[in-house]
Amino acid sequence: MATGERLPGAPDPTERIVLHVDMDCFYASCERKREPALRGEPVVVGMGYEAGETVGAVATASYEAREYGVESAQAISSALERLPRRAERPNDPESAFYRPVDLDYYEDVAADVKAILHDLADTVREVSIDEAYLDVTERTDWSVAEGFARHVKQRIEREVGVPASVGVAPNMSTAKIASDHDKPDGLVVVPPESVAAFLAPLDVAAVHGVGPIRARELAEMGIETAGDLADADPYALTDRFGERGRELHERANGRDDRPVEPTGDPKSFSRESAFDGAVEDHDSVVEQALALADAVAERATHEDALYRTIGVKVVVPPYDINTRARSLPGPVDEPELVRDVAAELLAEFDGDPVRKVGVRVSNLSFTANEQAKLGGFADATAHDGVGDASEDATSDGGESEDGDAQASLGDF
Repeated sequence: MATGERLPGAPDPTERIVLHVDMDCFYASCERKREPALRGEPVVVGMGYEAGETVGAVATASYEAREYGVESAQAISSALERLPRRAERPNDPESAFYRPVDLDYYEDVAADVKAILHDLADTVREVSIDEAYLDVTERTDWSVAEGFARHVKQRIEREVGVPASVGVAPNMSTAKIASDHDKPDGLVVVPPESVAAFLAPLDVAAVHGVGPIRARELAEMGIETAGDLADADPYALTDRFGERGRELHERANGRDDRPVEPTGDPKSFSRESAFDGAVEDHDSVVEQALALADAVAERATHEDALYRTIGVKVVVPPYDINTRARSLPGPVDEPELVRDVAAELLAEFDGDPVRKVGVRVSNLSFTANEQAKLGGFADATAHDGVGDASEDATSDGGESEDGDAQASLGDF
């Protein structure tokens, strides 16, 4: 559905339809995408178990590994006590596959997910590498919200190959609770008239913002469920916890007026496209890249953004990620230049098999300053890795509650 197009009967924008998309065990899911044989097996992603390393921690563990008590942020030594490495015990079903953190690869996969979210939502608030809120008020209606959310899940699964849990609700805090409610690969829809009934029986720890310590403090006050918290005296909560107490009381009652807003100006605009298989025809790669360049330049123009850097990303088998960039003498809005620079940067990869190609503009400026005059731009330092290649990269400042128990190693 085109941006701004609205289904008949869609609610007033003040009656929001919010999706919370939470990627399930994201790092482990990425490793399974890379190694399909890991599907259904216990997978632990972390650092510190490699030869010569003695200190490290679990970044994330698959649900199969969690059944043995392996958790995020746990010392690798403790994880190995519960689940030894499969490489050392190949015939032991009570062992796990351990993989080192590969953040470049995870960010590459996350960029693909993020592109889908931006395509399907009016507004996206990116919380972390594996979590985002979507305002889809103008895209759907409560009568078909479940189908819309299922479409989001299916596009992520079909086009990227990783699972996501989605919660749908009238506000951000309830949507997050909903996405956590039926993990993994869950889909929970809480329409406005059902919010109170949905929240009331839940453990108070399910309320967004209630951690283990706060849950124990609330239990001391006789508050054990979200319903108890909703019925509690808001003045007593404020006396005990300050303004945070009133905020938690509001959330337990299903009230959260925060709009879904981006966390700040985007750092870059990018578009990427994967081929069905590795493509060696350089002309085909360039042709696809030029189409992406046009889309990126159009987005920048639409957002009144100028850019100082133009770059490309090239993924070659198996999953080697290469980025190249060229910096300009000042901020510009020149669609033809984006095409020309992208083609020139791709020349280095002539003859290489390419799985995916991307184009980005970065070092954005949203001011009314005059753009720089063209001529004599210099090469930026070429480098491997993802960098800021993901579209509209932002940092949330720690909003994530790590509902899927994944240690945070970088922003989405």
